[in-house]
Amino acid sequence: MRFDVITIFPEMLDSFKDESLLKRAEQKKLLQIQAHDLRNWTTDKHKTVDDRAFGGGLGMVLMPEPIYNAVQDIKKGKKTKVILFTPRGKKFDQKKAQQFSKLDQLIMICGRYEGVDERVAKYIADEEISIGDYVLMGGEVAAMAVIETVARLIPGVVGKPEFLKERLGKSGFIEYPEYTRPEILEINKKKRRVPKVLVSGDHKKIEEWKSKHGRIIH
Repeated sequence: MRFDVITIFPEMLDSFKDESLLKRAEQKKLLQIQAHDLRNWTTDKHKTVDDRAFGGGLGMVLMPEPIYNAVQDIKKGKKTKVILFTPRGKKFDQKKAQQFSKLDQLIMICGRYEGVDERVAKYIADEEISIGDYVLMGGEVAAMAVIETVARLIPGVVGKPEFLKERLGKSGFIEYPEYTRPEILEINKKKRRVPKVLVSGDHKKIEEWKSKHGRIIH
């Protein structure tokens, strides 16, 4: 799968995509992450990507033409989706991540300043996405969150493919409490013990415990 991020700060993703699991997945050709500098699609010598808003208001707005040109150049094939990050968008969740993981390409448009010309949302992006009810300085952090969430659903990215099967249920991603050594740990002068069933060796009871204490992330 290919992740393409359109941004005016492509260097923000450099260290992120070189993180061990993602870098290893790229080397194994399970995925590809590419950050694109929006300024490469400008037409003036100053590489202008923003302008004042019609109707007044504080701050600058990203212009639609460079974004349109970028998407046209980057988009490959039919199994591609273009998303725009905005607080007004649909809430990103595990179900949406599952849908995105079936694509061949996900193009993400990262806003900055006071926002993006509305024609991008209406006529260029396929979908508007929000990662929460708060306003970030830009869409780059949102893009990283989406990439991590979707990437871990690609078989082989996080450990062996069977690791993914263990976590994926019919209704969503299963998250349950995890424990490791030591079996007994003193915290604030009290002994905190790992649940006995997890060290019992009884695999049936362990699965029952995971099922009981797990939570399905939709």
